[in-house]
Amino acid sequence: MGNLDGKTALVTGASRGMGRATALRLARQGALVAVHYGTSTDEAGEVVALIEKDGGRAFTVQAELGVPGDVHQLFLGLEQALKERTGATALDILVNNAGVMGGVKPEDTTPETFDRLIAVNAKAPFFLIQRALADMPDGGRIINITTGLNRFANPDEIAYAMSKGALEQLALHYAKHLGPRRITINSVAPGITRNSNPLFAIPEAVEQLAALSTFNRVGEPEDVADVVAFLASDDARWITGSFVDATGGTLLG
Repeated sequence: MGNLDGKTALVTGASRGMGRATALRLARQGALVAVHYGTSTDEAGEVVALIEKDGGRAFTVQAELGVPGDVHQLFLGLEQALKERTGATALDILVNNAGVMGGVKPEDTTPETFDRLIAVNAKAPFFLIQRALADMPDGGRIINITTGLNRFANPDEIAYAMSKGALEQLALHYAKHLGPRRITINSVAPGITRNSNPLFAIPEAVEQLAALSTFNRVGEPEDVADVVAFLASDDARWITGSFVDATGGTLLG
């Protein structure tokens, strides 16, 4: 018996990286997981297959975020799938993981790039939360994946950090608003975490990145997923509006 038995969860951007690890982790704890993806159909299907092979339950839901109608499309698919599997549309856990990186110097950032970062990283999560709250029972959980760049500087990611800083504010202000419903909302801030970037295939680069952590290694997606799973559980019922440093000690200086 997992501590999320009987719960339903939506993880955005769950076809790869931290989203994938989070979907797998929540499913192992007993949750029925909606694996959201934008374009990676095959990869999202593989996540569902892995969950089901392990005895869990999951399904995919597709929607491109950051475009008009994104939240409506996502919830049409989500609610239909939930109703087919549970007889209701209740959503207990929302993990706002989907995001886009910038990687553009401030002098090279175009209005189009800036707008895209804000649309996916800040606007979409705001309206996903707004929509999810109609289906979320009292005692629900919302976790936003932000970034350690909200606490240390990287000039090539100014616009990205701004977008994630806006997302982080959702936890602080929504926590006050949702307290009477016992719905918690928190920010989890990863640091340098292994992903599909070719940089992680270069040993010398990984060694340099690892040196930024007090543990002298780069983060793995599972490191972040475990923090999310804790915040999604009843064990975290007394934590809300918080910033959780999941950078592996990168912010220690």
